[in-house]
Amino acid sequence: MRVLFSFVGGRGHVEPLIPIAVAVRAAGHTVAFAGADAPLRAVAALGFQVFPLGPPADTLPRRLPLLELDPAREERDLRERFVRRAARDRVPAILSLAADWQPDLVVCDEIDFGATIAAERLGIPHATVLVLAAGTLARPHVVAEPLDELRAEHGLAPDPELKMLSRFLILSPVPPSYRDPAHPLPATTHFFRTFAPEPREQPPPWLERMEAPTVLFTLGTEFNLESGDLFARVLAGLQELRIGVIVTVGSQIDPAELGPLPATVHAERYIPQSLVLPHCSAALSHGGSGSVLGALAHGLPQVLIPMGADQPLNARRCEILGVARVLDPVRCTSAEVREAVSAVLSEPSYRSAAEVLKEEMATLPPLAHAVSLLERLATERRPLLR
Repeated sequence: MRVLFSFVGGRGHVEPLIPIAVAVRAAGHTVAFAGADAPLRAVAALGFQVFPLGPPADTLPRRLPLLELDPAREERDLRERFVRRAARDRVPAILSLAADWQPDLVVCDEIDFGATIAAERLGIPHATVLVLAAGTLARPHVVAEPLDELRAEHGLAPDPELKMLSRFLILSPVPPSYRDPAHPLPATTHFFRTFAPEPREQPPPWLERMEAPTVLFTLGTEFNLESGDLFARVLAGLQELRIGVIVTVGSQIDPAELGPLPATVHAERYIPQSLVLPHCSAALSHGGSGSVLGALAHGLPQVLIPMGADQPLNARRCEILGVARVLDPVRCTSAEVREAVSAVLSEPSYRSAAEVLKEEMATLPPLAHAVSLLERLATERRPLLR
């Protein structure tokens, strides 16, 4: 079986695919990745064949100002950036790549609409991996119209309900109870366990010396560049608590920008969350899907400061489920950060609610289940119903 894993966007879109690809390769199948240049570096380092589809890896990231939350802006960005621009560019790129590489199956992140349309054009079955945890951003009213325009350009019939996106198979690492019940998943959805409750590598020596309790603070790998003074405000609040703090600023930011830090705070550009979360008592983040689900897999309460994309939707879901406190990124003060972190550390209800999600995630089928579903799909070439 030859499987092409395709993603659009940054690390948050490729990282959910990597464990599946590793398991598929371990089962003896041929695997390749197609996506943006920069995230493909980490994929290539794992020994996978990669096909860069741009933008170039040396493109300098932009530092942007921190903006007010605006759901309409995020919907517009999804529609214009991921459909009218990215998907339109990716359909011919995937068609050309597939003509040479000849995949039996395409596996893509749920926002990679171009790969889905290309697979339909080629008559190749495809599987979608969910990367938007709450599941309420990519709705038909947001993307169906431009997708139908693109489908018409490639001789495909209209699909106003986005049925093609879930026609064959959806793989979800998100626990069922986390999904917004107002937007249930289709019958082709199958759940699997991917977030490891234990580190796969040895933790760095300094981690054992962190003061307890320890909190992980991250603003992700993309929105960290448009966070304004949020790092400074949050760290000022955390330093007033008697806790250890691990802060990751992203590969494009120098930790020295944070200024002098006390011994209780350890700053790095990037550390795999699987290494540090087993040593933490809580997590503070922007509310990206990977950050939220990683913390839940370890039963950690959270403080979320959503800035855009699906983060406000994830934060709202975490608030409803009782696992997190949510703050406004523009208006929150250091004192409010201190109070929110203190609350999730001291009030047992947050940890108890997070433990419920942790247990639910632990009972999901293992990665081998996802591999067997992909093998079935490549062979049977028909929708796989629960």
